[in-house]
Amino acid sequence: MIYLTRRERFNADHHMYREEWGYKKDYEIFGKCSNSNWHGHNYEFVVNVREEQGPHTGLFINLKGISQIIREYVIDRLDHKNINLELDFMQGKIASTDNLATAIWDVFDPHFKSLGITLHPIHIKESENNIV
Repeated sequence: MIYLTRRERFNADHHMYREEWGYKKDYEIFGKCSNSNWHGHNYEFVVNVREEQGPHTGLFINLKGISQIIREYVIDRLDHKNINLELDFMQGKIASTDNLATAIWDVFDPHFKSLGITLHPIHIKESENNIV
């Protein structure tokens, strides 16, 4: 069994809020992330996958293939986007890194499964101190 880790980066902005709460409660719960003027992050996205070694090539998986899946289904959809407004898979969700990681997994996993690859933990680093 072989595990492979691939790291990519993207930039995106968002703000965290619940319409029904209003600014005061949003700020109490989400802090400065509730600023209605948005804020952005330079995210780091880490993907871990597992697969048996290829019988004919001795290669685990073509790293270029993994990069292509990551680029098409994650980076191209997220980079320099507004998470709240531009991502169909985040509509109706609070734009937290936790929810973003879950949504990315849901979008991403079927594409790896179709290649016989098991997606293992993904991580999204929002800042030096916050990693989901």
